[in-house]
Amino acid sequence: MASTYTPLGVEKMATGENAGTWGTKTNTNLEILEQISGGYVVQTLNGGGTGANTTTLSVSDGSTGATLASRIIILGAESAQTITGNKIVTIPLDVENWYFIKNNTSADYTTQFKYVSGSGGSVTWAVGDSGWKAVYASANDGTNPDIVDIGMGNVTLTGTQTLTNKTLTSPKIGTSILDTSGNELFLLTATGSAVNELTYANAATGNAPSFTASGGDSNVGINFVPKGTGTVQIGGNAISTVGKSIAMAMIFG
Repeated sequence: MASTYTPLGVEKMATGENAGTWGTKTNTNLEILEQISGGYVVQTLNGGGTGANTTTLSVSDGSTGATLASRIIILGAESAQTITGNKIVTIPLDVENWYFIKNNTSADYTTQFKYVSGSGGSVTWAVGDSGWKAVYASANDGTNPDIVDIGMGNVTLTGTQTLTNKTLTSPKIGTSILDTSGNELFLLTATGSAVNELTYANAATGNAPSFTASGGDSNVGINFVPKGTGTVQIGGNAISTVGKSIAMAMIFG
């Protein structure tokens, strides 16, 4: 009776088989198991610059090195692979394993991880998503097995999530703050050597909240600069150009 193999390539030797080579084969099996438990591999995707296509991950019976028998998979390249079309990566229907996978391709196209056939679930990195995913290949059906995005918690480096009751200490914000519709609310311009800023303070009952100039300089003004022929308004009333500085001084002190 000849050896058989698991879906991830571990050799199951028949009784009495492989005399004289049993030890070598056992060592290879142990190396495969080590690779499955913590192996790291970079999987280049087919035809990076030739549009959409599929990369097939195959089992390597009785041998080490199979991507699908590794725990950690980098799709693309260590420093990102440039692709010019959506990519699909497939594994055989009988593979049951879980993976940490990073999509390390250029951000203009999607990358999908799925079984080679069937209508089961798959996992897709959207355009712009070059993050990590924890993925479970369930082999839960012989024809239509599911691949499941286990999730890496509520917050990922590149995903879009809603944060509730989280405290952000001195966050660094890019160039804008958007409203819930994704429209511009505040635009932020960074000054490389900035020492002055605005301090906003809320207030208890009977008091007004305030914007205060603060910073390293002893005397710090506040500039309100309309665009074009726009005006600065207080309570809906426009303040004339001549009176702006006086009015601001009276209001903000």
